[in-house]
Amino acid sequence: MMLRRFFARFLPLLMTLALLTGTAIQAQDVPRSITFFLTFIPNIQFSPVYVAIEKGYFAEAGLDITLEHGDEPDGVNLIAAGERLFGMISGEQVIAARANNRPVRFVYEWFQAYPVGVIVSDDGTTESAADLRGRKIGIPGPFGASYSGLIALLTANGLTEQDIQLESIGFNAPQVFCAGAVDASVVYVNNEPIQIANLAAQGECGEVSGISVLNVADFADMVSNGIITNEDTIANEPELVAAVVQAFHHGLRDVIANPAEAYLLSLDYVESLPRSEALMDALGSAAAVQREMLEGGAEGESAAARASLLADLRTRFDPADLLQLEILARSIALWEAPRLGYSDAESWQVTQDTLIQMGVIDAPIDLSAAYTNDFLPGEAEASS
Repeated sequence: MMLRRFFARFLPLLMTLALLTGTAIQAQDVPRSITFFLTFIPNIQFSPVYVAIEKGYFAEAGLDITLEHGDEPDGVNLIAAGERLFGMISGEQVIAARANNRPVRFVYEWFQAYPVGVIVSDDGTTESAADLRGRKIGIPGPFGASYSGLIALLTANGLTEQDIQLESIGFNAPQVFCAGAVDASVVYVNNEPIQIANLAAQGECGEVSGISVLNVADFADMVSNGIITNEDTIANEPELVAAVVQAFHHGLRDVIANPAEAYLLSLDYVESLPRSEALMDALGSAAAVQREMLEGGAEGESAAARASLLADLRTRFDPADLLQLEILARSIALWEAPRLGYSDAESWQVTQDTLIQMGVIDAPIDLSAAYTNDFLPGEAEASS
C-alpha cells in the first residue's frame, strides 16, 4: 500500500525527470549540420557524396549534410571565409586562392587523373599531340580546367597556344565538332567523347565515323578536384575534417565497387537520370549480384565487373538510356588509384607551373601548405 502511494505521489515527477533526461541525451546526440559545397549542378559524378549520405556514412560520424551547388570561385570564397567548411574544389583554385592569401587547403584528392582531353577524328590525320599544330581547336573558353589542361598538354608536347587556332565554343563540343566547325575540341574525357561516339555510330556526326582522345593525364599529372576546407577548421576541429574525409572515402569506395547501386542511390539527387522500369530492374539485379560478389571477396575485380555490366546493358538498352551510367563508369576510372584520396607533390608542382605559365599566379607558393594527406583513412596507422 505504501509503495502504491509512493508511486502515485511521485510518478508525475519521475516522468518529468525521465523526459528531461531523454531530452538532454538527445541534445547531446543531435547531428551537426554541415553544408557541403559542390560545383555545377546535381550530377551522377557526385554519386560518392550521394552514396555516403544514403548509406549513412555521414550520419554515423554525427553529421547532417546539406548540399549546395554553385560556381567554384564562390565556393572557394565561402570556405576561405569560414561561411562554409567543406567543398569539392579543384587544385588550381586552391593554388590561386593561397596565392591571394586565402587560407584554404586540399585534404582529399578525389580525381586521381585529370579529366580533360582533346578529341579528334579517328581518320589518321592526328596521330599525336604534336599534330595539333595549326589546327582549329574548340574550347568552352579561355578559363577553367579545360584551358589549364590544354596548356599543360601543349607544353608537354613542345607547343604553345600560338601554335594552334583556339576557338571559344561554350559547352557545345558534340554539336560543334560534329558540324565540322573545328578540327578538334577540348572535352571532359568522361562525358563528351561518349556523346560524340554515339552520334558517330548513328551517322549523325558529319564525316566523323570514329574518334580518338588525347588525354591530358597521359602527358601531365595535374591536380583536379578534391575536398577542401580552411586552415581554422584544420587547426581547431581536426576530428571534424577526419570525419568528413572518412565518410566521403567510404562513399567513393562503394561507388567504385558497385556503380549500379550508386546509380540507384543517386536517383533522388539527380532528376535527369533515366529511370525506366526496365532499367531500374536491370540495375537492381546487377547491384544485388555485385553485392554478393563483394561479400565473397571479389573487391579487386570491380573494373571487370563494370565492363561486364555495361557490355550486358548495351545489348538491351539504347545509348541514351545508358549515357549517365557510362559517364559514371568513365568517371570511376579517373578516381581509382592504389590509394584513394592521396595527393602527390609532383602533380601539385606541375599544376602550379601551368598556372604560372598562364599568368594565373605571378610567383610560386609554398605547395606543402596547399594540401595534406594527414586525414586520409589509415594515415595515422601508416605513419606510426
